This record gives sequence, structure tokens and C-alpha cells, in this order.
Amino acid sequence: MAEGEDLAAIRAGVAKLCEAFPDAYWRELDRARAYPEDFVRALTEAGYLAALIPEAYGGSGLSLRAATVILEEIHAQGGNAAACHAQMYIMGAILRHGSEEQKAEYLPRIASGELRLQAFGVTEPSSGTDTLSLRTTARREGDRYIINGQKIWTSRAEHSDLMLLLARTTPREAVARRTDGLSVFLVDMRAARGHGLTIRPIRTMMNHATTEVFFDNLEVPARNLIGEEGQGFRYILSGMNAERILIAAECIGDAKWFIRRARDYANARVLFGRPIGANQGVQFPIARAYAQMRAAELMVHHAAGRYDAGDAAGEEANIAKLLASEASWAAADMCVQTHGGFGFAEEYDVERKFRETRLYQVAPISTNMILAYLGQNVLGLPRSY
Repeated sequence: MAEGEDLAAIRAGVAKLCEAFPDAYWRELDRARAYPEDFVRALTEAGYLAALIPEAYGGSGLSLRAATVILEEIHAQGGNAAACHAQMYIMGAILRHGSEEQKAEYLPRIASGELRLQAFGVTEPSSGTDTLSLRTTARREGDRYIINGQKIWTSRAEHSDLMLLLARTTPREAVARRTDGLSVFLVDMRAARGHGLTIRPIRTMMNHATTEVFFDNLEVPARNLIGEEGQGFRYILSGMNAERILIAAECIGDAKWFIRRARDYANARVLFGRPIGANQGVQFPIARAYAQMRAAELMVHHAAGRYDAGDAAGEEANIAKLLASEASWAAADMCVQTHGGFGFAEEYDVERKFRETRLYQVAPISTNMILAYLGQNVLGLPRSY
């Protein structure tokens, strides 16, 4: 399916921007475990990180489909949008459920780059993907909430000004439904650090800038509550669907990068008097990875279209994430195999991208959780949890 002129222009613009951040840039960041400050600044100044913010608040007012093009192309060019992608899918909670005062106060400053909304505090060490069992609490005292607890895998917390935080405002045993009693807050981490908020980096196998965050009687103004108290779980669900679609687009970009690198290497590498790509044992895995990527790509487009139309896109978002993450991982494995020993050499960048794309079968939701969702909520099989 051909892209419309607007999407093609966005893709070309992102590709042009990425030319200033070649493989060597990402390789050095990976080696130093450093945050891509210059890259994020360039994306912000070009308006790409404000893609989903309405024009009335200084953004571009683009569709989720357009946002998928931005993130996919970053990955297809060898970059890693994980440094900043959260701003796109976190935005939905404020856009859909924030007050007019909150939108006016924060959205223009996020769009301009004055503020960064990059941190999403949901997962906890004891609950993992069992979000309804989270233990972080927010207790109302007058015009403020007192927050205590811990979050883990809160990526970009050290490089974000604002955090979207999910906390329990009503004890679990006191709510009628398991999904009640959770609330969403916008936390200004600039004021909070050292005053009830502690951030500790977690070193991982890829350069992901992830952390664990501790709340010790952190005071948050009551005006920073998003929407109604106790309705936070419902607020973040649609954002989770957007997140899965956008992550799926990044996986498509990774797969395209791996396939292109494998193709070029298979054409250039000559052994026994001919390019190794002439051997079906090399050629067929590349072709299969391409077919797998194209099928997943169509599902990502379909899911984004459903989301933009305002439809319930849970099934499509989850399938897109499942298929795209499997396609990118298959392409990564194929690319290493095609390169042989050079696939493990830092200078070829294959091993870096290999590590990065492996994450997406685990996060932001694991493959097994997606299969459980499809089995129980789509196919009507018995619940397993």
C-alpha cells in the first residue's frame, strides 16, 4: 500500500534529520551508556516529538499513523527512538482526560521542548505487568497528595522533567471493581528530586536509560491529578494501545534495517568466487525475513488506522506488537547469521541493534501476555489470571 504524500514527506524529513546522527554516533553512545541529548533536541526542534499535540497547543496535530512513520524511520535509519518515544504515547492521558488548565499549562511547553514528558511510572518490582496489584499509594491531605512507593523500569526518568504516575488512591480491598481506585498524576520531577523522589539507574544489556524510582512522602499538588480520582487505570488503557502500535512501528523499522544490511552484505561479500547472497542458504532467510516484516507492517498500518478512527483497537494493537516484535527479532537473528563473525563486531552495528530489538518481545508487554489477552478476550478461552 503506497503512502500518501504527507506521510512520504514526513518519512523523508526524518531520514534527512537522521543523516546527522550516523552509526558512529549511536555506537559511541552505546559504548558510553549515554543519552542521545543532541538527537532528542534535534527531533524536538523539528517538531517531531510534538506530532500528537494539537496545533492549538503548539503541536503538529498529526495522526497516530503519522507518528508510526516518524518512529519507524528513526529505527530504519539505525537510530533508537526509545530515547524519546514515550512522549507520544503518554500524551494521550493529558489530551483525553486532563483539564483545560493542565493542557494550557503543559502542552505548549512540551511542544516547544521547554519541558520533557518522557517518564511513565507504572511497573513495580512486586507486580510487574499485574498493574492492578501495584502498591504505590497517593493519600489526599488537603490540597496535596502524599505519595509513597517504588517504580521500576521507569525509562528516561533522569532525562525527563515530568512523569506520568499511576498510584493507588483507594485501598484495593475497599473498591467494588479491581480496576477502580487507581489515579494518574503529573509529577514535576524537577521540584521532586531530593524532596521525596530518588532515581537510581539500572544498567541493562542495551543503552536504554532505564531506572528505578522511589517515593518517600513525596508531595504532589492536588491540581496535578489527571481526570477523576480512582479512574486512572481506564485512562492509561488507550495509551497502552497507542504505545503498542508505536513500538510495533519501531520494530518494523528495525526489521527493515536488518534486512537492508544483510542484503548489502550478502551482495558484497564474495567467497568461493561468488557473492554469498547467491547461495540459497543465505538468500532464503533474508527473503523470509522480508516477507515476515511486510506482513507485520500491514498489521501495524491497520491498527493505527483503527486507533485514529476512534475504534476500540485492543486486538489490533496487541497483534501488531506481537507480529512486529517477532519480525524484528527474526530479522536480527538472520542478519547476524548472514554476517557470520562480523555480526558480533561492534563496528558493523549489527550486535547493537540485535540487543536493542530483543527488548520488544519483553516490553512494554511480553509476548505471553499478548497471547493471554487474545486467548481470553478475543477467542473466549478460560481466564488464566
